[in-house]
Amino acid sequence: MRRILAAAAGLVVLAASACSPPAPPRAEAAPATPAGPATLPAPTGPHPVGTTALYLKDTSRPDPWNLDAEARELKVTLWYPAARRGGQRAPYMTPKESELMLRHLGVAGVPDDMLSRTRTNAVKDASPAGRNLPLVVLSPGFTKPVSTLTSLAEDLASRGYVVAGIDHTYENHATTLPGGRVAECLACDSDTDPGFGTGVVAGRAADVSFVLDELPARWEGAALIDRSRIAMAGQSIGGASAVATMVKDPRVRAGVDLDGTTYARIPKGGFSRPVLFIGSPQHVPGGRDTSWERDWKLLTGWKRWLVLSGAEHQSFTDGPLLAGALGIRPAPGVLSAARAAELTRTYVAAFLDEHLKSERRALLDKPSSRYPEVTFCPAAC
Repeated sequence: MRRILAAAAGLVVLAASACSPPAPPRAEAAPATPAGPATLPAPTGPHPVGTTALYLKDTSRPDPWNLDAEARELKVTLWYPAARRGGQRAPYMTPKESELMLRHLGVAGVPDDMLSRTRTNAVKDASPAGRNLPLVVLSPGFTKPVSTLTSLAEDLASRGYVVAGIDHTYENHATTLPGGRVAECLACDSDTDPGFGTGVVAGRAADVSFVLDELPARWEGAALIDRSRIAMAGQSIGGASAVATMVKDPRVRAGVDLDGTTYARIPKGGFSRPVLFIGSPQHVPGGRDTSWERDWKLLTGWKRWLVLSGAEHQSFTDGPLLAGALGIRPAPGVLSAARAAELTRTYVAAFLDEHLKSERRALLDKPSSRYPEVTFCPAAC
């Protein structure tokens, strides 16, 4: 099973991973006093945000990890523009999910339910609002629940997107299913198997296609979605899964890979749908991860390859925002939690605005003095 270490820049750094090449050892930051429950940054868009959860069962295929399950069960969390402000804030995760996640992360000295007390911005089961809204599917990193992308999801919803975050069951440390059942990580024992990454992204692509099939009939707000405008984004193997899904499912018009090694085979004749790579310095040309460099020449449509100086693997998730609550002190030279969230939100939203809303974003054309941490590769790397 992969070893997950607490890290200075965020909740965790992956010391060995099917999602990205192994990082060189680095000293862990000295522990600090936990600061109490974390608060996610406020969304930047004009709309209040609602959220709700759906539970779907795909009876057409067995679960790839649980041999005793005859169907694939999925939890889908939706974030969306809400009709009005006010109401009960949605929980970040359940206390049991927090307990299991902290146990597997090796974080001690904080209450077991600390992560469940993280303050979010979305109102639970709020009435949805809007019309002809683009849809963005989110997929998290391996062993992580989709809740670790909540800051990005809330921000996109506030900007007028419907966001469908998928918990790929048995691929993270805890997913709560109907009846209070908690599915733990069965895939974690297989992540060193040959072809593991390729198999995971293929399975996640099937998950996404099933969710797109089922969503219209399973959510009362689905009529608000413009199903001709769908994109996908993800972190780590979730980002790799965005590329894999696009190759398999033409409904997904554009994709964002946040620091994820790519596994899906891109057609030799080229792939013309828009792709945005945003990563840490491991993804510079000639760096430790060469998958983006390999695939870059096969991307024949709109494409950008951005590298953030000071970023680490979890900088594109809520991990850094949760670090203080767990007594993890930032390491010198690492991008701050607030700045990492700002950069991730800003560039992902710009990409989606351009390719789902047809709103030109000059930010994606060249480096910006407002965001000097962002380098445009391969030319400037």
